[in-house]
Amino acid sequence: MNRRTFFKLAFCGGVAALAGGYTLFIERNIVQVNRYKVPVAHLPPAFHGFTITHLTDLHLGLLVSAPFIEGVVARTNQIGADLIVCTGDYVHERNSVEEIDRVWPILSKLKARYGVYSILGNHDHWADTDRSLYWLERTGQNIRHKCQPVYKGNDRIILGGAGDYWEDELRIDAAFACSDKKDCRILLTHNPDSIDTAFQTPLSLILSGHTHGGQVIIPFLGAPVLPVKNKRYSSGLIATPRAPLFISRGIGWAILPVRLNCFPEIAVLELVHPRRSV
Repeated sequence: MNRRTFFKLAFCGGVAALAGGYTLFIERNIVQVNRYKVPVAHLPPAFHGFTITHLTDLHLGLLVSAPFIEGVVARTNQIGADLIVCTGDYVHERNSVEEIDRVWPILSKLKARYGVYSILGNHDHWADTDRSLYWLERTGQNIRHKCQPVYKGNDRIILGGAGDYWEDELRIDAAFACSDKKDCRILLTHNPDSIDTAFQTPLSLILSGHTHGGQVIIPFLGAPVLPVKNKRYSSGLIATPRAPLFISRGIGWAILPVRLNCFPEIAVLELVHPRRSV
């Protein structure tokens, strides 16, 4: 091997090492607070400007520590949104309650004026369904298969929580049993594929996670890996025949502990009436 070839290989190897180190140790740990203005059909006047902080896919476990999650929760509380929602996958390990018992005392510290509401994701079931349900109920955040009116004066919106698409019954219609035809309904569901299933309830907004935004976004190509059937469901606000769908990039990781061009996020959604969105 001549000197020129050696230096070329060394340079390429160094670039690859730097890129790998960045995706593994740097971007994966930089949590952004991203704000989105979301037009919502049938939004009552009192809820124009109402804010929802959306957390999802924390995946406490390997390379995502309890102190890291505590920092995320503290930053979420500091935002001071009207409402906080969490859409599942709080742990990473399978067939164990240890991570469940570590993450939920942290999640119980979430506070918002109009409440904190949470559902479960597939990883929560893979770890231990009964223990996850126990903590969901104990924290008072449980909206799985439930309907929750949120009032501002005489106006209200309705939150409904679906079960996990893979590991539970969705029961979306049952989750909105307390709503009326005129209500603004917001669905919490872990996996966005849920909205392509058979249900009858009209929705105004859908909030989900599960995809992590793909974790790796290649310019002009997008995410090579998305764990959903509908590959349009990546991240951000997406128009669907059902209703606007918001997918958060989440906090943790799955498959590989890397992120590229896809920072973890705490999403803050400002609900606006379509006629007053400017």
